[in-house]
Formats: sequence, C-alpha cells, structure tokens
Amino acid sequence: MNYATFSSGNTWGGLLHVCVALAFYSSIAMASDDSRPNFIVFLCDDLGWGDLGCFGHPHIRTPNLDQLANTGVRLTSCYSAAPVCSPSRVGLLTGRSPNRAGVFDWIPAATEPSPRQKAARSLVHLRRTETTLPGVLQKAGYATAMAGKWHCNAIFNDPQQPQPDAAGFDHWLATQNNAAPSHENPNNYVRNGQPVGQLEGFSCQIVADEAIAWLQSHQQRHASQPFFLYLPFHEPHEPVASPDRLVESYRDVAANEEQAQYFANVENMDHAIGRVLAALEDQGQSENTVVFFSSDNGPETLNRYRGARRSYGSPGPLRGMKLWTTEAGSRVAGILRWSGKIRPGTENDQPVSSLDLLPTFASLAKAPIPAGLDLDGCNISALWEDAPVVRSKPLFWVYFNAINEQRVAMRDGPWKLLAKIETVEGKPMAKMENITTSRLSAVQAAKLTDFSLYRLSEDIGEANDVSKSQPQELERLAARLRNLYAELVQSMHVWPDQP
Repeated sequence: MNYATFSSGNTWGGLLHVCVALAFYSSIAMASDDSRPNFIVFLCDDLGWGDLGCFGHPHIRTPNLDQLANTGVRLTSCYSAAPVCSPSRVGLLTGRSPNRAGVFDWIPAATEPSPRQKAARSLVHLRRTETTLPGVLQKAGYATAMAGKWHCNAIFNDPQQPQPDAAGFDHWLATQNNAAPSHENPNNYVRNGQPVGQLEGFSCQIVADEAIAWLQSHQQRHASQPFFLYLPFHEPHEPVASPDRLVESYRDVAANEEQAQYFANVENMDHAIGRVLAALEDQGQSENTVVFFSSDNGPETLNRYRGARRSYGSPGPLRGMKLWTTEAGSRVAGILRWSGKIRPGTENDQPVSSLDLLPTFASLAKAPIPAGLDLDGCNISALWEDAPVVRSKPLFWVYFNAINEQRVAMRDGPWKLLAKIETVEGKPMAKMENITTSRLSAVQAAKLTDFSLYRLSEDIGEANDVSKSQPQELERLAARLRNLYAELVQSMHVWPDQP
C-alpha cells in the first residue's frame, strides 16, 4: 500500500490526522446499525456509454468493471443529472436538478481570467444550505469520505465558499477541477484544506491509494460504523496521461498515439477501481456494501477545444456527445452491485439516474430526508426485486448552454422528448452559461417549441422523430415537459449579476 498520498512530507503525520478525524466523527455518530449497508460511488469524468468492455467496446480492456457487472446489474438506461460536469456532480450530491441549486454549467475557477468570469460565474458554488447525500448519511451516523475531482465551487479551498466538508465529508482529498498539469504527477490536490504539493503517479491511482488507506484506517478503528465513500475520478477527461506500458499495449489497435493514450487511460482507471474493490473484499466488507459506478456525462468531442486531442470516447449507438441533450450527453454506463440483494449478471433497461442515489441510499441507511425537500430522483430499491421503478416525475434536463438547439429534454418510460427554448418575442433563446437576476424573467417567460419525439425502446439512436405519427403522445408529453420547465424555472436559485 502506498501511504505517501496522505501527506506531502510526513506520511505518519498524515495518517494520524486521518485517524484523529475519524475518531472525532465516530464519537458523535449515532449508534451503528449492522443491517445498514456501506456505500461506494465511483464516478468517471467524460466516459462514453460505449467505453467499457461490458458495454461493447471492441478494444478497451476493463476486467474489473466487467466483473462488477457480472456480480451486479448492468444499467443500460442510466443517466447523469446533466450533460456536463459541475451540474452533474451537484445533481448526484443533492438528488435534485442542479438548476435548483443554481449550478447551470461547468464552474471555472475564480482565478481564471476574463471572459470566463462573465455572468458572475465566479460566484457559483454548491451552497451550504443544500441538502446533500453525504450530509444526510453523516447525520445518520455514517463515516464519509471523498477523493478525486470536486468541481462544485469556483473558489476552491478558501473560506469564501463552502468546501467538501460543508457538503458532509469528514475526510476529503480533492482538486477544484482537472488534475494538473495532467493525470500524471498532479500538483493541485488538497487534503482537508491543506495543499499536498506534487504527488507521484497517476491521478486515478492516487485516488485509489487515498480510498484504500482511509478504508483500512476506518476498519481498524471504527469497523462497526457504516461508511459512504465517493470517488470521482478525473479519468478520462483531458489532459489525458496514461502509463507507457498500457499505451504500448494499444498501439496495434488504436488509430494513432492519441487514441492509444485514451484507451490506456480508461484501463488505468479500471485498475484503480479493481484495487479499491479488492481492498473492500480483503476487509470482509463486500457483502454489505452497495457499489455504484457511472460517469458524470457522455464523452468529450474530439478537438472541441484546445488540448482535447486525446478525447476518443465512444457514445456507442447513442446520438451526440457531451454537452448535448440528446442521449449521448447524459446517458452513461451504469453498474450497481449489492451482493445477496441484486441478482448477479443481470441487465436492466429501466431509466435510472444519479439523482436516485440520495433517496435510495437514505432509505437503505434509515436516514431521514428533510420534510418538504423537492427531490427529482426517486428510490430505485425496486431493482432489487426486478420490479418496475415508479417515478412521480420523469427524468428531465434543462441545459441552457447545450451545443444542440433543443436544450430541454425528458425521458418518460420508453419516450424521449426534446424541445427548443423560445423567447416571448418568438426568437431562439440565446445560449447561457449562468442564470443571473437580470436573466431570470426572460427564462421564466420563455416557451418550449419545436418538439421531437423518439421511442427509445425501438430507436436508441434517436434516428426517427415520431412526433407526427404519435400526436396524442406528443401532446401528453409536451404538456408534461412544459409543466416541469415552468416549475423548475420558478424554483431555481439565481446569482446576482455582479460578483
């Protein structure tokens, strides 16, 4: 085990800090309940629906995730909360559309130069007042930890904005956004408020090191206390860097060196996940741990921005890519395992979402959710029984900065509905990276128009618009989406126009 990641200079001092923190939080936790499971969430960054072996990639080797699917359920209609990173993460943590929390697009660091600070984007953060999954579990007596990419605030590691601990994490090792200068030997990690300097190795393995050491410390000192572990990897987001031995193994099948780097990047992440799962097994915790794997959004488009030359993610049969409201933007690979509860080696095509984690995990943990909290996810425990998941509202997305023109989408049963946003003057709504006070009235007055309807159970690639041949379904679903949009834009948090 590599404990070097616990401290930039003092290995045992770092471990002692973790142990003291765990002891403190254990002392205030409620009495443990052995029937309550642990939870681990693995979240990739920009992984395509078709990037895993168990989701059909012809070359990328992902033996650990393939085995996870063989021992759990492969979720073929799994969705992220948004087609882009920061909103997706906020949705996962809150169980609500990220628009409600005022996170509409990816969050640039406040230190980034203008014009990225236009529209008050330096103000955007996950507010302390939001109810979060780790916060709910922490209050119910769980130990909580994260390691990886945070990307839920503009001002990182600064008291001006809440940090991961404010969201309910007892222990955290994180970066604001991407690992820098790349996945290899990153120098921008912060642990519990303290920068750790340059670390050796690749980011996914550093995350695995942190997770394994934390699990071992927790097992040694507080084995009876259930835990929640959140591991949002940087891989395979740019700037991609991968071990030479893995890159070499793909050169014969890759189109070029850059693609070989991408393939190796996904496999390296798979190895990191395998190490964490092996540690869980060694500690005898596998049977009572719910493991969820997914991605924050679909794959990046090649050469969309400078530095994206290694973005060779595959959307599989899905239309679009990251930043689109079509399927490839938010339909992602999903795997769920709970030994003895979920029938192994199965496949489920019911729509499920990262929004569902909060209500589902809270139910399993016997953790109360604040009364009146308007969740957009639902409890998906019916999956355990191979039963239908019943939703009070369909999954829907409003992404004001989408690349495609139809920036509003809804998945309702087998149906996918897309719509454009039109101003009261009858013009297309301008793309927006953030919603501020001066923009709110226009957003609230806007209308949804130009609907397209697809029956995904027969048309996963959204190739055949059936809106004209299914007028009754179109009318029903369009009315439902209009109501969802109207309710959402009335409840969103918006930011002042000026920082």
